[in-house]
Amino acid sequence: MTKSPVTVERWEGLECAAQLDLVLPMYKEIWVEPPYCEGVKEIADFVDRFAQEVRLPRARLVVARYGGLPVGYAFGYPLPPETGWWKAMGEETTAEFAAENGKRTLGIVELAVRAPWRRKGVAARLHAHLLEGLGVERVTLAMRPEPEAAPAHAAYAAWGYRQVGSWHPADDEPASHIMLLTLPVPAYGVV
Repeated sequence: MTKSPVTVERWEGLECAAQLDLVLPMYKEIWVEPPYCEGVKEIADFVDRFAQEVRLPRARLVVARYGGLPVGYAFGYPLPPETGWWKAMGEETTAEFAAENGKRTLGIVELAVRAPWRRKGVAARLHAHLLEGLGVERVTLAMRPEPEAAPAHAAYAAWGYRQVGSWHPADDEPASHIMLLTLPVPAYGVV
């Protein structure tokens, strides 16, 4: 078995903040593409949001490299008890469904791979490394519905995600699908 030339590094909490210079060039390259078409304002918003989110408990960043070259990244954190994530959905949810304790649900806020390395398993490795050892019950993310995002939709479906709602973050921003992956419960001590 040959070793993959793609390696993955992981940082936790405030360690993530020191990696902005590593992530930002990828962000600028990836998110300017359709359907996202992000510009100067969105890039500045990302930098501000990232600076805040790395302070959340158990925030985690993973970066994939090919021969030392950064080719993709993922960032997320367990949703805190006071999260507005589920309240922002257009669909009604139950209190039980929306209950968070900082350990129940990982919110993936970034998962992106540079174009030349897409459809090569890099996103799946980033996803796996982001979740590894967190012990969460489920994972959520928001994703755009446009046809250009079809490969991402296919990947998430293959990983077991299902759409549970939609979200329209602001008047000037497009709607997103809210996706949910329920993780298997480990059967420790089951006889």
